[in-house]
Amino acid sequence: MNDAVLTHLDSLGRARMVDVTDKHVTFREAVAEAWVHMRAETARLIVGGGHPKGDVFAVARIAGIQAAKRTSELIPLCHPLLLSSVVVELSLEDEHRVRIVSRCKLAGQTGVEMEALTAASIAALTLYDMCKAVDRSMQIESVRLLRKSGGKSGDYQAPSA
Repeated sequence: MNDAVLTHLDSLGRARMVDVTDKHVTFREAVAEAWVHMRAETARLIVGGGHPKGDVFAVARIAGIQAAKRTSELIPLCHPLLLSSVVVELSLEDEHRVRIVSRCKLAGQTGVEMEALTAASIAALTLYDMCKAVDRSMQIESVRLLRKSGGKSGDYQAPSA
């Protein structure tokens, strides 16, 4: 490896992208989640198909997928990755909460945690954007990495919430 330690700082302390040239290609997967809290009326409007902007979940799902693919353009020093799979799922968990789960996969030299977190975050923001006219009190909460596998740092599983 070109660097003894993976770091975003060069020898002069300046920010730079980590050099992963000599890292081995491995299968990597990351899963992240976000929660959107809303009024019960807003949730009923979304799942009942009566929202004036159409299928809110479908638009948020597409936005999350697009965001995962463009993470390197949004997060400084993030590597551009050729993702092999991005899945974004939205579900009404109770009358006030939507859970968003994103899953990103690839075979590569660096992980996909940022892509999964970006997908969940942007899907949540899209949900908010589409529903803000009917519920400005919505809250996006608990964006977090649930698990990751692959790579030199090994596997990670978040503690239960």
